[in-house]
Amino acid sequence: MKRLTQFDPICVETIKEAVYTFPKHSHTYYEIVYINAESGIHTFNGKPIPYRSGDLVLLSPVDHHFFVIDHFTHFAYLKFTDSYFNATQHLSPNGYYAGTPEDLMNLQELKEKKIELDEPCQTVLRQTIESMVHYNKLRAINHSSIFYYLLLSVFGMIREFLHARQVRLGNAEPNQEQLSACVRKHIYTREKISVKAIAAHFNISQNYFSNYFKPNFGWAYQQYLDQYRIKLVEKRLELGESKLKQVAEEFGFTDVSHLAKVFKKHKGISPTSYRKALIDQLIYE
Repeated sequence: MKRLTQFDPICVETIKEAVYTFPKHSHTYYEIVYINAESGIHTFNGKPIPYRSGDLVLLSPVDHHFFVIDHFTHFAYLKFTDSYFNATQHLSPNGYYAGTPEDLMNLQELKEKKIELDEPCQTVLRQTIESMVHYNKLRAINHSSIFYYLLLSVFGMIREFLHARQVRLGNAEPNQEQLSACVRKHIYTREKISVKAIAAHFNISQNYFSNYFKPNFGWAYQQYLDQYRIKLVEKRLELGESKLKQVAEEFGFTDVSHLAKVFKKHKGISPTSYRKALIDQLIYE
């Protein structure tokens, strides 16, 4: 199977196989798999999901998967990197400001359930995939507006699929309490509290999230995050049981110096001096 490189932001590939020839694997890119024909089992992040002709599978870089083929299967693969949509933003309609293709590719609900389209979307999807495969054989696709809009039409059908099931995309504001609860829940896992991860969790674009956060919380997101982490660090220092290196790792700081810099910015004192002041206070009480 062809692997994307840094010089290859998008590619199309079709494969017919009686036995899936690749072990469980993950990617550094996004991948849409269309099942042209036949059936089997797709194991996604450890969960087996039956597939059949006409199904779509969405895979993002954090996912791992493999197929078990029951009957000779014809796969069509659409693979693209973040750079593909970054380079084609000037072509994007305003409707994709929220619920972008990248957001949809990371939407957990689309991964845990099969995307089964009704007619006429199923027929349109098959014809669109066939058109993309055919175009790819004859023309370069990296900067093609025709291919770009063919791909967007696939995401348009996915958005209709979500709309029919009343799944909210980015055009509805997230609940502030839910957003705060999400940050609190994942505060110890740095990658889960990044803007990209939080925006994907609430099915909104990263720009929308950043523009929404400050007016509603009174802080920029990073300021809010630092302020909350520093409060938790204070509690760790008050307990006096953890080393600064351990505290820095626990709350996702790069190292002790990074922790000290952020702590002093918010408290006006280094964590070492803060802990010493607590000890002195206990001695003299």
